[in-house]
Amino acid sequence: MKRSGCRALLVLSSLSALLCYIFLDPTLYLQDPQPAVPQRNISILLWRWPFGRSYRLDGDKCLEMYNIRGCFLTDNTSTFSTADVVVFHHQELKEGLSALPLHLDRPASQHWVWLSMEPPVNNENLTPLSGIFNWTMSYRRDADIYIPYGKTVLGGDAQSFQAAPNRSCLVSWVVSRFRPQQARAAVYRSLKKYIPIQVYGKWNKKPLSDKKLLPTIAKCAFYLSFENSEAKDYISEKLWRNALQAGVVPVVLGPSRATYEAMAPPGSFIHVADFKNTADLAAYLKQVAADRQAYEEFFQWHHTHRIKTFTDWRERLCQICEHFPGLAASRVYQDLESWVHS
Repeated sequence: MKRSGCRALLVLSSLSALLCYIFLDPTLYLQDPQPAVPQRNISILLWRWPFGRSYRLDGDKCLEMYNIRGCFLTDNTSTFSTADVVVFHHQELKEGLSALPLHLDRPASQHWVWLSMEPPVNNENLTPLSGIFNWTMSYRRDADIYIPYGKTVLGGDAQSFQAAPNRSCLVSWVVSRFRPQQARAAVYRSLKKYIPIQVYGKWNKKPLSDKKLLPTIAKCAFYLSFENSEAKDYISEKLWRNALQAGVVPVVLGPSRATYEAMAPPGSFIHVADFKNTADLAAYLKQVAADRQAYEEFFQWHHTHRIKTFTDWRERLCQICEHFPGLAASRVYQDLESWVHS
């Protein structure tokens, strides 16, 4: 046999052996060719608790509660010089309840995080913060550390969910800070001309306790998940908790339909922008409420998806360690205000 033929047999033989090994143990060739390098421990200092509500940080909370290793949280400001990451919540900075420790020697390797879960309209006094922060932490998908109010994940459990067969009201809304100039206020005032809306909250002097919130909302077919600001990616607990966890259909007003489609469970919501006017929206809500089959279509996502909400600040802080390896080490936001309003 010619030498080229021998080589061909040798190649085919080697290829067969390789395919055999892959067939017997496919993980051999699905693994990263480089062994994983153990990550060092990361210490995160929260300079001041958001809104003054603190949580216990004793022990290894990230591991115990969220199975995230090597991530240690503290609110002890005396550890500033040894912290890898220092997190500052904007609400306390803008209100003067907390100040940046610019008088302290900041380690060259230390990263500062600007944290806010509020839309741009509520993030005032940003100009003095330029050229200080390394990373942003926000509900926005383009933040360095993305921490949404909630998210949609694969894996449904339709057996555990059944839409309530009878609702005692059509639409409800819970609102504490009503501002007449907001878009949601205008939509509400117009919509209530055509359909009854049960309103709760401090504004209407009908506050609901945490225990009564979801059961009260669940009595209605629809919930007005109206955000206080129509801002990029801003979808708050008004959707995730108030509507979806209550088991009702959300009528949403906030970012674009495309944003909701990217983040919310498929086919789970009604967007105000889909209608020419509130009269058409009201007619559609009454039509769907009267058609059991049409109404239940909004809950089909339970067969394929479920939602996860984020409410504990410790879980949000632990997410920093999950993002840490991929964060830009040398980034500095020279114009934080421009990013916030972009």
